[in-house]
Amino acid sequence: MLELDLFRHERLRTEPYPYLVVPGFVQGEALAAVLQDFPEIQHPGSIPISEVTGGEAYQALLKALQGDDFRAVVAEKFGLSLDGFPTLTTVRGVMREKDGRIHTDSKTKVVTVLLYLNESWEAEGGHLRVLRDGEDIENFVEEVPPSAGTLMAFKVTDNCWHGHKPVVGKRLSIQMNYLVGDAAKGKHQFFHGLSAKLKKTFARSSSAPA
Repeated sequence: MLELDLFRHERLRTEPYPYLVVPGFVQGEALAAVLQDFPEIQHPGSIPISEVTGGEAYQALLKALQGDDFRAVVAEKFGLSLDGFPTLTTVRGVMREKDGRIHTDSKTKVVTVLLYLNESWEAEGGHLRVLRDGEDIENFVEEVPPSAGTLMAFKVTDNCWHGHKPVVGKRLSIQMNYLVGDAAKGKHQFFHGLSAKLKKTFARSSSAPA
C-alpha cells in the first residue's frame, strides 16, 4: 500500500530544516480505495483516529503507517532511532479560516508525517509551505499541494516553521507523529480528543435551526 522505495530514494532537503516530499506515496488502486473509505468528517480540527470510523482500506492504511517497515525508513532517512517511540495519529477533513497559521510543532514530537488525500485541489490556499521564519507566509522554500497520495515528513526542530494560506471547507489529511514518550502521547490524546468533542458540539449547534 505504501511506496516505501519512493520514500527511500527521495532527496532529504536540509534547509531550512530536514524534510522531504513524496508525491505518489500512496497510488493506484490502493489510493482509490482509501479515498472511498476515508471517514466522513463534518467538523474542523485534528481528530484522533479513535473518534471516527472509516472503511477497510482506510484502516489498512493506518496500520501500514504505524507499522515497523515505515518506521524503519523514516528513522533511516532522518538519521534517528525511533525504536520504542509511540505514535499519535489524527485526521482532518474540514478547514476554517484561521487554520494553517504559521507555527512549529511541539518539542514532544520528534518527526511529523502528513499524508494528503484530496482527489483534486484548485484552491489558492491550503498548500503547505516550508517557511524560513515564523513571520512571513510568503517567505517559503517549497510549497506542497495537498494532492491525493502526497506525503510530507519533517524532523521537528526549533525552526520547523510551516503553514498555509487560508482555505475554508473540505481538506483531507492524516497526520502521524513520533513522540518522545508515552506521557507526551497521553497529553496529546487528551487535548486532541477534548478539542474534537468541543468542535463537534459547536458545529452541531451552529447548524441547528433557530
